[in-house]
Amino acid sequence: MESRVNMRLFVVWLILVGITVAYLAIDRAANDHGFATASTAVTVAAICLALVKVRIIMREFMEVRGAPQALCRLTDFWVVLMGVAMLGVYLAGRAIA
Repeated sequence: MESRVNMRLFVVWLILVGITVAYLAIDRAANDHGFATASTAVTVAAICLALVKVRIIMREFMEVRGAPQALCRLTDFWVVLMGVAMLGVYLAGRAIA
């Protein structure tokens, strides 16, 4: 049983590393001859990747996966709320600027 849990956490850790590497690839693609260029696609992708990582960390490493359904739904709602807030503020700021 314990080796099964360790294997699950190892796979989850590999997924988190993969998401981090994907973010680094997106970040490298946003360079324009050594100067960072901000684009909506890169920023939205970075926020979405961060939200996916937050949900995985909450579920697997904060033991929410085995919690009551109400807590699972509440944490999912929090992730969605934070995503909407961050994307909304970013896109509103882009529209104003």
